Amino acid sequence: MKAKELFGEIRHDLVLVEKELKKIANLPEEKLLSETSGHLLNAGGKRLRPAFALLAGKTFQYDLEKLLPLAVALELIHMATLVHDDVVDASVTRRGIPTVKAKWGNQVSVYTGDFIFGQSLIQIARCNNTKIAEILADVSVKMSEGEIVQLRTTFDPKQSLRDYLFRIKRKTALLISASCELGALAAGAPENFIRALRWYGYYLGMAFQITDDILDLIAEEKELGKPVGSDLRQGVVTLPVIFALQKSPRKEWLAEVVGKPDKKEGEVLEAIDEIKKCGAIEYSFGVSQRYLIKAKQRLEILPESHAKKSLALIADFINVRTY
Repeated sequence: MKAKELFGEIRHDLVLVEKELKKIANLPEEKLLSETSGHLLNAGGKRLRPAFALLAGKTFQYDLEKLLPLAVALELIHMATLVHDDVVDASVTRRGIPTVKAKWGNQVSVYTGDFIFGQSLIQIARCNNTKIAEILADVSVKMSEGEIVQLRTTFDPKQSLRDYLFRIKRKTALLISASCELGALAAGAPENFIRALRWYGYYLGMAFQITDDILDLIAEEKELGKPVGSDLRQGVVTLPVIFALQKSPRKEWLAEVVGKPDKKEGEVLEAIDEIKKCGAIEYSFGVSQRYLIKAKQRLEILPESHAKKSLALIADFINVRTY
């Protein structure tokens, strides 16, 4: 099953989200900003965060007029973080095409990210709901904390499982959690349903990032849209690496490689092979699966609907996806 097939319930509304994003990319009078924003938008993406907001809204009193600016704001926040991440990570490709950083350099990339984030604030204001603004402001602050923690701990082989979970909660899970929570909030859902979707999004977001980190080591480069082992090269210590640093027969050698800023290509490939050999991939998939079980359990309280079924199917898809 492909990601797009999971969103059949909201496919027409996601088209409207895409149109709004394109409209925003064409807004700047400054041609360069329009080019860079359009380049990022045309790179595509799963549009998961808007989809979660819309599906959460579909489980209650769905009103696209209220949900559309929220859905657009969520994607803009995500897009802004991607542009800034590519600067920090010196990434030259994303989703198989050159990054804004690669085409226009760091300075233009930073301002492009700032512009996109600023546009998200305009969309949030259009929601006319102070609770939505408060939650997204808090999440944006915590996402920055997660990125700083990642930056501070690069090339550090002594990180623990707790360190890793703290980081991915802030980097990834909180925005997905907010997408589900705020979609329900905008649709007028009762508090216990909003809480259930908040936790569904949190558990799903944790599993999503863990799966991303696994795929960075085992996926095909063509499907991944970037070189395999990018995290290892950049010194980002992920769950499979943490497990291997504890269980691999060559953990001392592996720790040395993880800690080297300038790794040789052969070392990277050998390290990936060692990580695979010691069972780190299977262990990490197991952790992801436990989060997904918890996510689906949170859906049980919701009324039966096509949207609820879609949310459950998305959890199943994350566990088997290859990109």
